[in-house]
Amino acid sequence: MAERVGVYPGTFDPITLGHADIIRRGAKLVDRLIVGVTTNPSKNPLFPPVERIAMVEREVAAMGLENVSVVGFNALLMKFAEKQGASVIVRGLRAVADFEYEYQMAGMNQQLNARIETVFLMADVSLQPIASKLVKEIALFGGEIGKFVSPAVRTDVIERIVATGGVQGD
Repeated sequence: MAERVGVYPGTFDPITLGHADIIRRGAKLVDRLIVGVTTNPSKNPLFPPVERIAMVEREVAAMGLENVSVVGFNALLMKFAEKQGASVIVRGLRAVADFEYEYQMAGMNQQLNARIETVFLMADVSLQPIASKLVKEIALFGGEIGKFVSPAVRTDVIERIVATGGVQGD
């Protein structure tokens, strides 16, 4: 039987506890899970790709998941998935708004390659509100982000914000 390969794509800027939850659970569904760290022209990343890849690699190593690897990419998701030999795209859902966007993307991806299925995993209830964009915003205004990211990622985010001009607000 062929190895079942899954791809969990995202910008991971930064990787959150919600992302880690999806990685842990997605790794149970496939023989090999590739966390694809990508660029997104519509987002303004806090970290460059090489740092995001290293951050995700560190977090995956801390989880002890031997069937998970991290690969950076800057290409159409379906082309990347094909190159990796994937048969599954893993996506996390937090809310109805996520579903609408992800449903549309899954339909477009199916048109590009009907051999690759998209699997949606609902975020753990305690992690549903977490979004990288909000984590960065909270940190930028001096809020505590330790509930949303690992201690190492918290340090990375705070150091980057200080290095790029510091905390904003009163």
